[in-house]
Amino acid sequence: MSHGSAEPALDPLPRSGQDDLMEKPARKKRDGRQAVTSSVTSDREEGLLVRAAWLAYVGDLTQAQIAKSLGLTRLRVNRMLAHARQRGIVQIRINSKVANCIELENRLRDAYGVSDPIVVPTPPDPTLVPQVIAAAAGEALSHRIRDGISVGVGWGRTLQLSLRSVTVRPVRGMSVVSLLGGLTRGSAINIYEIASRLAALFDAECFYIAAPVFTDTEATRDLLMRQSILEDAFTHARDVDAAFVSVGAVHKDATIFRIGLVGDDDLRSLREAGAVGDICGHWIGADGQLVDHPLNSRVIGLAPEHLRDIDTVILPSGGLDKVPVLRAVLRLGVVDVLITDEKTAEAILAEKL
Repeated sequence: MSHGSAEPALDPLPRSGQDDLMEKPARKKRDGRQAVTSSVTSDREEGLLVRAAWLAYVGDLTQAQIAKSLGLTRLRVNRMLAHARQRGIVQIRINSKVANCIELENRLRDAYGVSDPIVVPTPPDPTLVPQVIAAAAGEALSHRIRDGISVGVGWGRTLQLSLRSVTVRPVRGMSVVSLLGGLTRGSAINIYEIASRLAALFDAECFYIAAPVFTDTEATRDLLMRQSILEDAFTHARDVDAAFVSVGAVHKDATIFRIGLVGDDDLRSLREAGAVGDICGHWIGADGQLVDHPLNSRVIGLAPEHLRDIDTVILPSGGLDKVPVLRAVLRLGVVDVLITDEKTAEAILAEKL
C-alpha cells in the first residue's frame, strides 16, 4: 500500500452517522498527538535549559558563546540561566564566609546556646532576605538528611523557597511529617505542599495532620484532637528526628495575615495580648511563652514545648520584622540550627536580656 492510500471503505452509512463514527476517533487521535507533542516539546525545552546551564557553570562559556553554540539569542540564554537558578537546577555554593558573619555566629552561640548558628550576608534589597536565607537553609537541611531519618516540617515562604537548594541523593527509609494543620485552599506555602514536595525529592513516605491549622472553636479542636487519625499524626510529629520550621511576625504584611488565615480583629487582639509572633501556629510573647489568646486554644499543631524533645530543630528566618519573635523563640532554648542574615542577627543580639 502506498503512503497516500486511503483506509478500506466501510459499508455506506447516512452522512450524519459517518460523521459521528469518524469524528470522535479523529478527535482522540488529535488529542493524543497534542499530548505527545506537548510532552516532547517539554522534554526538549528541559534538555535545552540543562544544556545551557551546563555550558555556563561547568563549561565556563559566556552567554554569547552559549547562544552561538545552541542557536539562540543572548537574551534567551540570559533568561534560561535565571530560570535554571529559580527552579533549583543550578545551585550556587559559596565556600567562604564574611568575617562579620562568623563573629555573629559565635555571639549567637554564646548568648543563646544555639549549637549551629548560620549567618549569611544581608542583601541590599530587603525583599531578597528570604531567598538568601532559604538557599543556606536548603543546604543545611541537605547535610542532615540520612537513611531512616524522619523530618517534621512547618510552613511559610522561606521553607518553600529552601526546597530549591536541597541536594537530592538516594536515601532509604526517610519520612516527612507535617507539624501542623494546613490551609483549606491550595497554596505554594501550604504545609501540605511543602511536606509533599520534600518527600517527593527523596521518594520518602509522607504523613499529614489532616485538619485545618485553626478551627472555628475550641470545642471543634478538642473534638478533632480526639480522633484516632490525628492522634496517630501527632505521634509521628513528636517522634521526628529533625524539625524544619519557621516563625511569623505580628503585622498585616506577614504571610498568615496577608492570605487571610488570621483576620484584622485577631491581629489587634494578639498585639494586646502581648504576642510577638508564632511558631507552628502557636502565638508567643517576648518571653517565649504562649500568650492568653483564643487562637492558641484553636490551633492544631505541635506545641513549641515539644520541640525540646526533637534532636535537631532547624529554624531559617530573617528580616527586621522577625527580630522580636526570633528572640522569643531563642529564649525557649529549642533551636539547634538558626539560619538568619547579618542585620537580623545584629538586631537580635542588640537587646539580649
